Amino acid sequence: MKLNHINLVVKNLAAAVHLFEHYFGFKCTEVKGDNIVAVLKGTDDFTLVLMTSKDGDSKFPSDFHIGFMQATTEEVVTLYQNLKKGGMEVGQEPKKIRDSFGFYFLFENIMIEVGHYLP
Repeated sequence: MKLNHINLVVKNLAAAVHLFEHYFGFKCTEVKGDNIVAVLKGTDDFTLVLMTSKDGDSKFPSDFHIGFMQATTEEVVTLYQNLKKGGMEVGQEPKKIRDSFGFYFLFENIMIEVGHYLP
């Protein structure tokens, strides 16, 4: 069984769509309402739904995060540099974390991990 979609709540829908399209390879296929919901398609037929909160609550549990594992450590470094050049606050440079090489950063209320599993 595979996970084929997830819905994330964000404050700024346009900024979130830009992040996932520009840096993570998603393609926005539909925007519903007045920038209320965006449907993005990723690789392997994965659907990412972004939406603004109906009641203003866009909090996730403190340890919640999503991850984008890369094929090489070089890809991790390149993505880190591209995010940084694009004005994203990405924090610490990539480093060894348990069994991977990567980094974490916050976009709004979403913690995002970018890494590569080490052999």
